[in-house]
Amino acid sequence: MSDRQFKVVNQVEKKVDINSLVRGKSVYTEDMAPEDALVIKLLKSPHAHARIKNIDTSKAKALEGIECVLTHKDVNQISYTRAGQGYPEPSPYDTHLLGEKVRFVGDTVALVAGKDLKSVKKALKLIKVEYEVLEPVLDFEHAMDEGAPVIHDEDDTVNIYDASKNLAQHYDMSIGDVDEIIENSDIQIERAYYYPKSQHVHLENHTAFSYFDDKERLVVVSSTQVPFHARRILSHILEIPIRNIRVIKPRIGGGFGAKQGVIVEGYCALVTLKTGKPAMLVYDRQETFINTYTRHDMRVTVRIGADKEGKVKAIDMHALSNTGAYGDHALTVAMVCGSKTLPLYNKVEGVRFVSDIVYTNLPTAGAYRGYGAPQGVLALDAVLDELAYKVGKDPLTVKEMNTMKEGETSPIFKIMGEGREGVEQIVASCKLDKCIERGKELSQWEGKFLKYKDAIHSEEARKTGKIRGIGCALAMQGSGIAKVDMSSATMKMNDDGSFNLLVGATDLGTGSDTVLSQIAAEELGVPLDYIHIYSSDTDRTPFDVGAYASSTTYVSGNAVLNTAKKVKKQILENAAKLLECDEAELYIENGTVKNKTGDKSVTYEDLCTQLFYTFDQMQIGATGSFVGDESPIPFMATFQEIEIDLETGKITPIEIVSVVDCGTAINPALAKGQVEGASLQALGASLYEELTFSKKGTPTNASLFGYKIPDRSSYGKVTAELVDSYEPSGPFGAKSVSEIGIDTPTVTLLNAIYNATSH
Repeated sequence: MSDRQFKVVNQVEKKVDINSLVRGKSVYTEDMAPEDALVIKLLKSPHAHARIKNIDTSKAKALEGIECVLTHKDVNQISYTRAGQGYPEPSPYDTHLLGEKVRFVGDTVALVAGKDLKSVKKALKLIKVEYEVLEPVLDFEHAMDEGAPVIHDEDDTVNIYDASKNLAQHYDMSIGDVDEIIENSDIQIERAYYYPKSQHVHLENHTAFSYFDDKERLVVVSSTQVPFHARRILSHILEIPIRNIRVIKPRIGGGFGAKQGVIVEGYCALVTLKTGKPAMLVYDRQETFINTYTRHDMRVTVRIGADKEGKVKAIDMHALSNTGAYGDHALTVAMVCGSKTLPLYNKVEGVRFVSDIVYTNLPTAGAYRGYGAPQGVLALDAVLDELAYKVGKDPLTVKEMNTMKEGETSPIFKIMGEGREGVEQIVASCKLDKCIERGKELSQWEGKFLKYKDAIHSEEARKTGKIRGIGCALAMQGSGIAKVDMSSATMKMNDDGSFNLLVGATDLGTGSDTVLSQIAAEELGVPLDYIHIYSSDTDRTPFDVGAYASSTTYVSGNAVLNTAKKVKKQILENAAKLLECDEAELYIENGTVKNKTGDKSVTYEDLCTQLFYTFDQMQIGATGSFVGDESPIPFMATFQEIEIDLETGKITPIEIVSVVDCGTAINPALAKGQVEGASLQALGASLYEELTFSKKGTPTNASLFGYKIPDRSSYGKVTAELVDSYEPSGPFGAKSVSEIGIDTPTVTLLNAIYNATSH
């Protein structure tokens, strides 16, 4: 633990972009597009699986106002993955910008660009397509059946595990003789759980525009989470050098992983390259539902062996994951299903994890907050709940006795990473016990668990037709991908003592610009408003992998801290010269360098001004980077109380309590907000949210009219608390918090139902 008293860090500071937001300034991608930008729309396939035999675009091209009509005949067929991940990408190269085969209803057939939306829509209707309709695969549990249609039969794919079996990726690992251990255990349980195909429903739809700058370089402005990955992928598919591409990320209106891929940028760039003119593509809501990413729907089967006291001896987990038409994030999401769940229960003698990730003729799944962990937690925690009932113990007691403690490790850390081998690590900070203790108190767990147990057979149920239940769950996550996620920051000092901070990190609306500014301000001893942050421009800001894998606070935060330390060192070195004393005699306080004896000092403003104009003239500034040797683990305990209407089956969340160990919360209000928002997002998948399709694969509820998400009337009280914790490797002791909140609410709701109805 740190005994340091923070002044800016661990304080509730207003978001640095609050004024532009509340005043309705033009800060989003669509706001900034040139007025003369060509409007782009895409022609979509009406079939789930078909080959384009012929396509006639002559009438569309002849229409007044139309500048560009493109099909697979007009572009080089370059395979790639849309997934914005570390390089080389673990996802298969199985996608074409415009291909001759379509693999889901809504897949792109052609592109039209024109001067106005009305003309473009008219032109789309004039394109005539002749299809060879193929049999689709719509049930992911039968994708690998003998004789099933082959979805990816092209010959230019890379890294598909077994295309002939529609198997995009496969992974397996094991420790110990799992089968023997389970067979010799006193208690054996095997259950399968399904997690639905859900959508992110961020408010800002996917948007991008492109143009040539005055040096004839391609500029792409996009609501992307991964600007540097986007630049690299665009260079590949467009066959132009990275040096001739610039990607700019304005403010993003939410992403949750849906924008961790190159979705719309390629089409804009293609039009600009073909016409020389600015071009913009804005997805409508239905396109955002089906042409971007969904959650991977999974069937996760868990088999455990345990003794009569509830000690788990072996865990066997198999995840069957539906990647949809293309394999974006296929392997990594599936691996996280195991790697961010199984290590928590590290007292086992044996553990096995197997995952098959299959193609179907449905919209592509990809990154979504939690990234596989919610699916794994749903299955594993629910089985442990059932184990507790079998041995006659409180579920919380059984889970806690089997979990990891501070100073411990798991062999899974080394075996499983994300798309590759992991790294060994010792858990340096784990306050899960405090999370449990505080959560029990806030939720009144001990009294309510026994009170609600088997409530379905109570007199209260008979009289009122309503019962209550309460459930608990434990979770772990990570902080970036060890040895993979890298971030950089650049900082320069101004002659009024303020600082410009340039980061490649991407603020999705989460407040990362604020958090990173707080880290810099704390280290440099200045108020927050002395830090002017600029983020996510591949020309002007240093490299960052982007916003995903709960990496920003830990990885980007450490990069900022390393940079601020370098700048601070330069300040002290030059102040020592100016004050004619040893550097060791100086310290920084409130934007002033002071001598420990108190007889000499210089303000940042005076120091920098003299450095600019009179004294050893130079610019104070530095660049720093960071890549984690490990991925520190946040922990969480969640408790949820629900009410069940026995006549209608309606489930109403009464209260959800999540207590989190995220190390030092750089901004406690933003950290709690992350947990609260994630809790409600998870409740949506628990109760309302699932994309549905007809027997032919046509989406049936891909709109905000048909797809219900929680509103304020959907839930009761939501409480998020943070326990006192300090992660030695984190910036000022911080770990991640953005994803873990979504891992547990689904299973706590399920466990609460079990509590009320078990007997």
